[in-house]
Amino acid sequence: MNFLRGVMGGQPTGPQPSGAETIQKLCDRVASSTLLEDRRDAVRALKALSKKYRSEVASQAMSHLIHILQTDSSDSEIIGYALDTLYNIISNDEEEEQDESEDGGPSSSGKQSSKPAHDESGQKQADDLGSQFTEIFIKEQENVTLLLSLLEEFDFHVRWPGVKLLTALLKNQCSQVQAVILVSPMGVSRLMDLLADSREVIRNDGLLLLQHLTKCNAAIQKIVAFENAFERLLDIITEEGNSDGGIVVEDCLLLLLNLLKNNSSNQNFFKEGSYIQRMKPWFEVGDENSGWSAQKVTNLHLMLQLVRVMVSPVNPPGATSSCQKSMYHCGLLQQLCSILMATGVPADILTETINTVSEVIRGSQVNQDYFASVNAPSNPPRPAIVVLLMSMVNERQPFVLRCAVLYCFQCFLYKNQKGQGEIVATLLPSTIDANSISAGQLLCGGLFSTDSVSNWCAAVALAHALQDNLTQKEQLLRVQLATSLGNPPVSLLQQCTNILSQGSKVQTRVGLLMLLCTWISNCPIAVTHFLHNQANIPFLTGQISENLGEDEELVQGLCALLLGICVYYNDNSLENYTKEKLKQLIEKRIGKENFVEKLGSICKHELYSRAAQKPQPVFSSPEQMLFDHEFTKLVKELEAVITKAVHKSSEEEKKEEEVKKTLEQHDSIVTQYKELIREQDTQINELKTQVSSMKTQNEQLQASVTQQLSQIQQHKDQYNVLKLKLGKDSQQHNGEGAQVNGVQLEELSRLQEELEELKKQHGLLQGQLTEKDSLIEKMKSEGAHPVERTAGSSENNAELQKELETLRAQVQSQSAEISQLQAERQELLNKAETLAMVSAPGNTDSAAAAARITELERRLSEVTGETEKIKEEGKIWSDSKAALEQQVATANSSVAILQNEKSKLQQEVAESKKEQDDLLMLLADQDQKILTLKEKLKELGEPIEEDDDLDCRDQYDEDEDDDDDDD
Repeated sequence: MNFLRGVMGGQPTGPQPSGAETIQKLCDRVASSTLLEDRRDAVRALKALSKKYRSEVASQAMSHLIHILQTDSSDSEIIGYALDTLYNIISNDEEEEQDESEDGGPSSSGKQSSKPAHDESGQKQADDLGSQFTEIFIKEQENVTLLLSLLEEFDFHVRWPGVKLLTALLKNQCSQVQAVILVSPMGVSRLMDLLADSREVIRNDGLLLLQHLTKCNAAIQKIVAFENAFERLLDIITEEGNSDGGIVVEDCLLLLLNLLKNNSSNQNFFKEGSYIQRMKPWFEVGDENSGWSAQKVTNLHLMLQLVRVMVSPVNPPGATSSCQKSMYHCGLLQQLCSILMATGVPADILTETINTVSEVIRGSQVNQDYFASVNAPSNPPRPAIVVLLMSMVNERQPFVLRCAVLYCFQCFLYKNQKGQGEIVATLLPSTIDANSISAGQLLCGGLFSTDSVSNWCAAVALAHALQDNLTQKEQLLRVQLATSLGNPPVSLLQQCTNILSQGSKVQTRVGLLMLLCTWISNCPIAVTHFLHNQANIPFLTGQISENLGEDEELVQGLCALLLGICVYYNDNSLENYTKEKLKQLIEKRIGKENFVEKLGSICKHELYSRAAQKPQPVFSSPEQMLFDHEFTKLVKELEAVITKAVHKSSEEEKKEEEVKKTLEQHDSIVTQYKELIREQDTQINELKTQVSSMKTQNEQLQASVTQQLSQIQQHKDQYNVLKLKLGKDSQQHNGEGAQVNGVQLEELSRLQEELEELKKQHGLLQGQLTEKDSLIEKMKSEGAHPVERTAGSSENNAELQKELETLRAQVQSQSAEISQLQAERQELLNKAETLAMVSAPGNTDSAAAAARITELERRLSEVTGETEKIKEEGKIWSDSKAALEQQVATANSSVAILQNEKSKLQQEVAESKKEQDDLLMLLADQDQKILTLKEKLKELGEPIEEDDDLDCRDQYDEDEDDDDDDD
């Protein structure tokens, strides 16, 4: 353990081993020790030596440390030491290495004396070592996966060193480590869990880790975003105090920028998640002059950049427009404008706010209209645009601020013809207000100022007021300027050419030339006004043909462009400066090749390509302020067509004019044909509509015809049925006299048979009643002489007397019912006779039925003849149908009446049968009671004749047989 004592600060007892020997012994101890404590002490010693002997520990101990991570994961202390050691040998943190070297012994200081810590070569060598060791570590992807699994350990001594180690790996070999983490199961999710750690040091280092992880990797950025990163980061920013927070807020904002910049998917997710609304509280700052700490300025600067990322001109137009609408509706634009008009805001924050507002309103009509309505808190109130333009043309303002104001003005006018008209209107004589400062007055003041930057900015701003707006180009020709007292006013166009000819600074002349090119392009009237001044063309040809220095080369190219525009957009309204004469002048004074060369020199300028990259005017110094982004588009559009126009001869021009005329004629013919085709299409569509409606009507008529045909068929069938019935009636009346109005005599005969049966049954019942009466009278006579034998028998006789009285009452009620049944029988006989009488006069009804048959045959023939004309004579069919239905209904009603009477008779017969059955049942009960009384009399000893008994029994049996026959 001597080497351990030497490392840990013990007293030396002999010659001290070198660092490499000590590290070798420690590595052997780590590899061979079986006790966990020995391995832990050895790893602790390696950690202490890892910064001082970085290369030695890395080359000898890295594999042993990785093995420790794999095998001793249950012991958090040794895992923590191993992670710290790996971090020390992989990390390139210069400050920590310097601190460690200052705390070390003489050998350490001697080693560092030849290479200071801040020496660039030494730092580069350290970076190379870190990259090499990182490559060794991540060569086996399982090592990174192992490290990710260790981050799930909640122990602080494991998790924190693991986070720092993974961050160091990402710093050194970002793309390779990102690839490994991307394919690791739940790799990104484990890292996202660090943001939820309650220990701030781990959470903050987790933010740094995610910053490096999300750099330049869209796939990881999407995964992190969908792991609810936006919600967590915004919550942390709110907890830390928004813009007033510390460096943690800065780290969160940097991570948000990584996730959103150039990632349209995450931007859309951020917008759809309503996170733009949560950005508004960030910009709630007061007007106080105090409270702007360096950290707050940094935080607010990053917040503004975050807003700009969402509405950047390089984003898809649809996404940018959607974000602009959201920022307006949630009040974020209003909040930014309040910062814009606030006092005490630092210059860099104000500049960035102007740039942010510029991109929020760029191309959005609603936002541009709102910005035009914003007023500065001054007395009297002035529009924000006017206040900003005052800063732009003021040479004492910071250069970056003036560029930001120019960008804001350009974005306000971008695709905003309404705003362009309002700006140009402030220059027109009818709208100038002498008591207030307008935007047009400020632009004219800047255009003719002695400051070249103001000249350039005002010229570019005025050019944007004319961009793609022919109406405003023509309106601007009306502007008149008073140059001095006593002199007549001159037009703005003439004043620009006058200043141009006076030979001012290059920057001023470039700005004026860009304004003139934008003004007269695609506007023949403006070209005519420009050519009307006799001095303009000689000045341009002189500028182009002279051999000037490199500084004037750009001016010559712009003069060539302006002259080419005069040729291309010339309407030949001036005889001295027609297209042909201007081309001849170019060929004689300049030369076509020289002219084209000068024209092509514009695109070859180094500042041209830089300005063409993005709309925002960004210049490192005022001297580089030469090109505008929109003007580069114009040059690219016109260069080829002007070159072609200059090289064309007069014959080619004539041919081209003839071709143009022919094309115009063809276009007119094509236009006429197009109009004719449109009319025909309209007519075809109308006819199609009519055809479809007629088809529908035809289908409806077909359906109605089919329905009527089916009804006619039904009527025919009904007619045939009636005809057959009437034919049978006539036959039966002639031969047998069998039916009247559908009622046959068979039914009457059947009813008469039923009545005869009822009569028979009534006779039988009457005989049975007579026999019962005689039996009862006999029993009365026998009961009149009672014999009193015992005291008990007298009581029984009294009960029998009561039962006899009850039986007498029942017999009387039955007699009444029998009489009622006889009366009903008589009524049935009367009805049968009435029906028989009705059946007699059948000849008259038969004649009427024959007449009806004749009428039906006549109408049926009419219906058959008119079937082909059903569509035109629908009313006649309906009338015929109604008549037929009425007749059929009449016949049906007569049949129904007879059937009703028949059913009533059948019901009465059934009721009589039921009453007879009830009477028979009652008589059977009486017989049973009589038998019971006889049995009791026998028991009392009363003599009863056997013959009577037998007769009673026989009679009872006969009654039962009759009941069975009835059933």
